[in-house]
Amino acid sequence: MHRLWLIFAQTVTVAVAILFVVSTLKPEWLPSRGAPVVALQTSAAIPDDEKRSPAGSYREAARAALPSVVHIYTTQKVKQQRHPLFEDPIFRHFFGERPDGPTQRNSGLGSGVIVSPNGYILTNYHVIEAADDIQVGLNDGKTYKARVIGSDPESDLAVLQIKAEKLPTVTFGQAESLRVGDVVLAIGNPFGVGQTVTMGIVSALGRSHLGINTFENFIQTDAAINPGNSGGALIDAEGHLVGINTAIYSRTGGNHGIGFAIPASTARSIMEQIIQSGAVTRGWIGVEAQEITPELAESFGLPDTEGALIAGVMRGSPADTAGIRPGDVLLAVTGKAVKDPQVMLDLIAALKPEEKASFRLRRDRSIVEVEVRIGKRPAMRQERDD
Repeated sequence: MHRLWLIFAQTVTVAVAILFVVSTLKPEWLPSRGAPVVALQTSAAIPDDEKRSPAGSYREAARAALPSVVHIYTTQKVKQQRHPLFEDPIFRHFFGERPDGPTQRNSGLGSGVIVSPNGYILTNYHVIEAADDIQVGLNDGKTYKARVIGSDPESDLAVLQIKAEKLPTVTFGQAESLRVGDVVLAIGNPFGVGQTVTMGIVSALGRSHLGINTFENFIQTDAAINPGNSGGALIDAEGHLVGINTAIYSRTGGNHGIGFAIPASTARSIMEQIIQSGAVTRGWIGVEAQEITPELAESFGLPDTEGALIAGVMRGSPADTAGIRPGDVLLAVTGKAVKDPQVMLDLIAALKPEEKASFRLRRDRSIVEVEVRIGKRPAMRQERDD
């Protein structure tokens, strides 16, 4: 009896050991278990070529635009200031000339949009401003050195080019058909974390008087735009470019749901001028204007606050030659009403140099029409220590 019990115990021990080894190394050899504890329903696998976007999804729009949005990395050499003691003549007499301080490199991040297969990239001017080296990272991981074709600081736009072919390009949308409430997606490289898509709506159109650029006509959106998104794409629900993300309203540097983008139509016009001639040409007449407040209107005896008050006229300028005087109120340019100085600036800038344009003015309670030969707006001075 004892012998039988010993054989049984050994047999059970060996069987348990074999079961443990098989369940650990080859679990598929074991028979399948019974029914699951909870019955679950699982959707059938769908081939990629038959997949459709779920209702409310914008993945097709993102898929169309993502490859054309790039990361931009910039570096700028900055020399440390020499100690004032090194400039002292007595110090230099005893110790000789001292070398300049070490050179530091400041780095910057931004985004851009490929607009043509031969490597033209649209971005913000402030992304590449004063950069000594510009590197562009594509969606597929490749990196290229970029050169600046031209820039327009007054609209905060710049055009780069990389030496590459058959690049994925963005499709320009009709920004004029954009309406408040339309869904938009912002694509960029926020904080350098990598390509990111955020969703929102068009909150407002034609935003100006923000003090961001000289020429302002922004699309406002609540799609999350953060540092690093500048120069990236704002696209519609079809994946078409409707704006270039430019700025955020924030006191902390983070997103507060108020972002601004330059309309694609404006960006395209400026981009084409930069590619064609390397710069943007705008009209100019040489006046300084200010907004008409109710107090100014009352003191000047004006019937309303419409128009732009001419506060100064540059001597020898087109305005001076045409007889425009300080104290005049500009009411219209080529028949288009001037509501304030910003509108005046935009209307004059849109005129071609050397062409003549009619200006309607209010002077001493009477209406005056003058013809002005438009001049070329001087280039904005770019402050940079070379």
